Amino acid sequence: MTNPADFDIARARAETPGCAHGAHFTASGASLMPQCVIDAIQDHVDLEAKIGGYEAEDRCRDKIEHTYDALADMLHCRSDEIALVENATRGWDMAFYAFDFGPGDRILTAQSEYASNYIAYLQIAKRTGAEIVTVPDDDNGQLDVTAMANLIDDQTKLIAVTHVPTSGGLVNPAAEIGKVAKDAGVPYLLDACQSAGQMPLNVKEIGCDMLSATGRKFLRGPRGTGFLYIRRELAEELEPPFLDLHAATWTGPDSYEIRRDARRFENWESYVAGRVGLGVAVDYAMDWGLDRIEARVTALADGLRDRLDALDGVTVRDLGAKRCGIVTFTVNGMGPEEIKLILARQDIHVLTSTASGTLLDMHARGLTELIRAGVHYFNSEEEVDRLVGAVAALR
Repeated sequence: MTNPADFDIARARAETPGCAHGAHFTASGASLMPQCVIDAIQDHVDLEAKIGGYEAEDRCRDKIEHTYDALADMLHCRSDEIALVENATRGWDMAFYAFDFGPGDRILTAQSEYASNYIAYLQIAKRTGAEIVTVPDDDNGQLDVTAMANLIDDQTKLIAVTHVPTSGGLVNPAAEIGKVAKDAGVPYLLDACQSAGQMPLNVKEIGCDMLSATGRKFLRGPRGTGFLYIRRELAEELEPPFLDLHAATWTGPDSYEIRRDARRFENWESYVAGRVGLGVAVDYAMDWGLDRIEARVTALADGLRDRLDALDGVTVRDLGAKRCGIVTFTVNGMGPEEIKLILARQDIHVLTSTASGTLLDMHARGLTELIRAGVHYFNSEEEVDRLVGAVAALR
């Protein structure tokens, strides 16, 4: 078992320039980048300024290819099963919209599903007559795997679930969902936007056929970066919703041939400096060790929850049998945006979540807005003390 105390917090903070500028509990939105990632991005931009964008890309081809290898290592898959995309939503969309839905096809998803994903379900349902089936939660507030298994039938086309919802520290039982999906022979798309970088992700153990994530959150990479894992055999069966000269080759006046690997889900133009920086961010996370990161993050978040829960007028809103580094709470008589601004004036930075982000979940719990603190391993115990003290003073 990894010991949360066995973590070089001094090194983590020294290598994170943003730590000198306030207490940042924003990993669930856009985390602070380590210096090595900043350097990688700046170095590439400087190179582009000197020799040009195309030439700089050619010169750093090995670094770009390394990003595919690094992500494959992190996810325990093959590098030809990785696509680099602009963000997690674009990666998710490229996978989801590649399915040929028709009348009566069923999409199984979670009560806590993210808005961008659910809007896509609604659009497809309107276009094609497909049906959205929302799996109920169990007593812990996570997706009820038994209920999901009972809902699967011959018309079930896809299981698509958010691993860690944006509205709390809940971790949905991804591997248990994967086992049911595999037994039923139903493709499984996992949105790992909030879990990548704060916990180990092994696509073989999880059993997902597709996984999308971003670089900017717990992975501590640059904004404008994301990735999609798609199992090789499935990738060859799916035609992306749009193609270009990178995803396919124009073979004749009336013919084209699509790439066979996951890069069929990419497009030609990309944020090259970001792709280089993303690879460095993955290397940096793997150097720390995702088991160690998870232990540190979980311990800090659990401690923060306990201390906030002990304050009069403060309610911690996180659900789940397993919880992670996202801590959500409300304060009686005060709006989350107001609290966010008060804390920011003290150089304590948090985020908020509104009902529109996870509509079904928030409405079921009678909530309209939450304060969201995304704890990461570079946050110190002193910063947690400051946050708790500042919330206590609000009363």
